[in-house]
Amino acid sequence: MDAVIIYESLTGTTQRAARLIGDGFFDHRIGTQLFPLATIDPAAIAAADAVIVGTWTDGFLILGQKPAKKKKLEQLPDLDGKPCFVFCTYAIHPGRTLEKLSRIVTARGGNVLGGLTIRRDHVEDDVANFVAGAAPAVAALPPRPRPPATSDDATSSVTVDGDPAVDAVTNDAS
Repeated sequence: MDAVIIYESLTGTTQRAARLIGDGFFDHRIGTQLFPLATIDPAAIAAADAVIVGTWTDGFLILGQKPAKKKKLEQLPDLDGKPCFVFCTYAIHPGRTLEKLSRIVTARGGNVLGGLTIRRDHVEDDVANFVAGAAPAVAALPPRPRPPATSDDATSSVTVDGDPAVDAVTNDAS
């Protein structure tokens, strides 16, 4: 199983949450690739079994909350019915940000299976809850058809921010 995590971060909180989700998925033997919203790789999305989309909550303290970079999110590549999960980080109150983000992902063709709000001062605990629900659901998905196997297919990896220079690869062939 492979998942792509797309995130938009302003202060680093959403990026931290995305990386922790990637780590949690890796612990469940799910390879992940992380991409900031500005550097999405459509080919990685097309090859992924699942897509996770996260953003920070934009708006006034308790009114008008929405997913940050909404217009950019609305330009995501076609998600082609892929299973998706969404998350948003927030400081005081997320309002209906998660619901709005789910609608955007659904409009892009994603099949949103769930989501979670992550409070900026509870990131580790909230991400643990997210991973506890999402990782088993992703692991239980039927695998998407893949091209014929090569000798390099015995590895799983985590790609951070789409930068292969910081890829962490482990050999799972044992």
